[in-house]
Amino acid sequence: METRQRSVVKAILWNAMGLAVMALVGLIATGSAAFGGALAVVNTAIGLTMYVVYERIWAGISWGRNG
Repeated sequence: METRQRSVVKAILWNAMGLAVMALVGLIATGSAAFGGALAVVNTAIGLTMYVVYERIWAGISWGRNG
């Protein structure tokens, strides 16, 4: 089983990459670095929370595991 700490670190790293991409997309879509950045931060906060919950749920499911 994966530890809670590992799930959180994975989620943070994944969302840091997503934040950078979303900020760039927001900048391109809106033409505003401030608005695009704000969209990216909100998206990342929601995504991070959902990812941690998702990972913790799957950590408790034994289906499909070997061993």
